[in-house]
Amino acid sequence: MSQPITGVSPSELSEVSCKVVWPTIGALRAGRIVGQLSGLRFGFGVFTVGNLLALATIPVSLVVFFWQLMPFVCRRYTLTNRRIIVRKGLSAVDGPWISLDDFDAVRVDVRPGQAWLHAGDLVFLHNEHEVLRLPGVPRPETFRQVCLTAHAAHHSVRAVIERQAASAA
Repeated sequence: MSQPITGVSPSELSEVSCKVVWPTIGALRAGRIVGQLSGLRFGFGVFTVGNLLALATIPVSLVVFFWQLMPFVCRRYTLTNRRIIVRKGLSAVDGPWISLDDFDAVRVDVRPGQAWLHAGDLVFLHNEHEVLRLPGVPRPETFRQVCLTAHAAHHSVRAVIERQAASAA
């Protein structure tokens, strides 16, 4: 049987990183243009206009990819047990963030060009209003499910701690 958590408030629990996701080239306009061109399906079999354009735009894709790794440009999205953070730069300085309490729904918004890149924007909503957008998330549905699971776990732990605090008082 587990021991009850006594004398601990949710804010006293240490913050732990759960998942880190780096945006794809689909986060930038140039990357989405490459995705749009590569997604063209005119032709037969593997010999399509899109596949030829994918080969032709490799230099552009590499420039966009390495641009995103520049020390003053790079960013990543970090999910912790308390919040979702956009971390910027090589030293991972916290940028915009939202608490796991600050949203009630997560929507995947696949913009033109992102489908071919298997990417999309995650839009965090509170009362149908956008509170945070993470552009160019790879496999966005997977990260969406992880965020929703963390959100549910956060609320469950908070409810248990509050219930134990109320019964102890």
